[in-house]
Amino acid sequence: MDTLALQESGVWLLPLCAAAYLLGSISSAILVCRLFGYPDPRTEGSSNPGATNVLRIGGKPAAALTLLGDVLKGTIPVAVAYGLGLSAFGAALVGFCAFLGHLFPVFFQFRGGKGVATAFGLLFPLHWPTGLVAGAVWLAVFALTRISSVASLSAFVAAPISLWFWLPAAFWPMVALTAIMVFRHRTNLAKLLSGEELGFRRKG
Repeated sequence: MDTLALQESGVWLLPLCAAAYLLGSISSAILVCRLFGYPDPRTEGSSNPGATNVLRIGGKPAAALTLLGDVLKGTIPVAVAYGLGLSAFGAALVGFCAFLGHLFPVFFQFRGGKGVATAFGLLFPLHWPTGLVAGAVWLAVFALTRISSVASLSAFVAAPISLWFWLPAAFWPMVALTAIMVFRHRTNLAKLLSGEELGFRRKG
């Protein structure tokens, strides 16, 4: 652990981590589905309360709102952390707590999503070149496979590798985030191996 970075973060680190977790715990998917009158995303489709599943359940407008909310849950805490003078390591920890909040939301019985949109949301303010790398990997892999889970996991394997070269202070929090993301996608990986993973087919 980077103890120097923790010292530089001062009194802001723990309150910001707690606030980031609480913000992350606000489930955009569940709230949007309730607003539009759609079924609970935890019980329909892939049973994942995230933008991809909301797209399957309710269509593009609801999915877009869900995606925006999930992205902002990652973006805002990291931007505030940097604004208050936290180091890259401290800002990465704050973003990681927002990610955990999305996965284990205290407001929704700790049943959350897989955190991809929130992870992208925190990555861009943390280090935008790494965000571009992860985004490019996601787009390339999705174009080839049409499977969101494969694209997401590929992007967040690339992210810590990129940070290792460009922003090593944020490397270990991103490694932890990636490891948890892979674990949360274990069902998708099993379905992928059995040929049952849901994808998005090209029209026509």
